Amino acid sequence: MSNWKKYVLLIIAVFAMDLVFSQGCSQCKLLAEQGSELDEASFGTNINYGILYLMTIPYILLLILFRKRIVRLFRALLKR
Repeated sequence: MSNWKKYVLLIIAVFAMDLVFSQGCSQCKLLAEQGSELDEASFGTNINYGILYLMTIPYILLLILFRKRIVRLFRALLKR
């Protein structure tokens, strides 16, 4: 099989997996169901706050776990 056929199959597989596994998180699903009775502006902000909440937890955990390395990096950058 030639290279371009492999690339086409890979692209098709990626898009097919996206359609199969795109369920959404439970919080977004809950906000979407509750958003049907709200106006458009509040629904959008609720979804955005939910996404930001879910996104910040891993970053906070990484900051806690790697705080010593982060401090060393900033000290090395400031010495230059």
